[in-house]
Amino acid sequence: MQRLDVRGKTSVITGAASGMGAEIARELARRGARLALIDRNADGLATLTADLVGAGHTTHSVDLTDDVAVFELASEIEAAHPHVQTLITCAGSSMLGDISQVTMEEMRWLMDVNLWGTVNITQALLPAMRRERAAHITHLVSIYGLAAPAGRIPYAMSKFAVRGFTESLRHELERSSVTVGAVYPAGVKTGIILHGRYAAAIDPAVAQRAAAAQAQMYHTEPADAAKRIVEATLRRKTRTMVGREARLVDILTRLTPTHYWGPMRRPLREAIDTTTPIA
Repeated sequence: MQRLDVRGKTSVITGAASGMGAEIARELARRGARLALIDRNADGLATLTADLVGAGHTTHSVDLTDDVAVFELASEIEAAHPHVQTLITCAGSSMLGDISQVTMEEMRWLMDVNLWGTVNITQALLPAMRRERAAHITHLVSIYGLAAPAGRIPYAMSKFAVRGFTESLRHELERSSVTVGAVYPAGVKTGIILHGRYAAAIDPAVAQRAAAAQAQMYHTEPADAAKRIVEATLRRKTRTMVGREARLVDILTRLTPTHYWGPMRRPLREAIDTTTPIA
């Protein structure tokens, strides 16, 4: 498999204004890539680009769930960047709440953000990427696309769906110049769990306690995770685990695909408890 050289080529990153997307942008900029950075947070994008090395970076504020806007965005990116070589999808959100707490509206919202936003930008940019001699798409999934925990039904649904989309797309493109990979991060110290949504039916104090309990279990620095994700993209890897928790869950679900929840339940006890009031 031909390794990608990003120098002078364009990498498109969604969810780039903060968290993992911002760290990936910094890493790719250091390696000489031109960047097309996408996020709804225009101010965050402006702050990020002010710190990036290199030139030729562009920012694009758009709602990835808006089909028309995304395809217009693809034309805009192609006009500014003749060679779109890599796409890394980091945009997404989380949601706390068990099945008795989340509404259909809340679940549909998360599916729109995590799944359809990923599908939209991929479909829109794919024609441009197929014109390259070698290109790669990296979708950030989650270990919750391998193992589905209690209290995270909407999030697990969306991530299993992203995993399915990624694998099917990889098979469709196997005779093309575009390769497709899935990255399964876990335990990365970003703000997604602390700043994600929770079901309106949950006491905010309880939700904050559960999110904080999960955040305390994270050990991997975002910059370290970004280096691994960028390296996986350049090597055009199809499956990458990021963080020691991801490797453990990967092994666990392979060893016991129907009983993995038993060993996971105990360390996640506080993080999945969104029903117990705070005294």
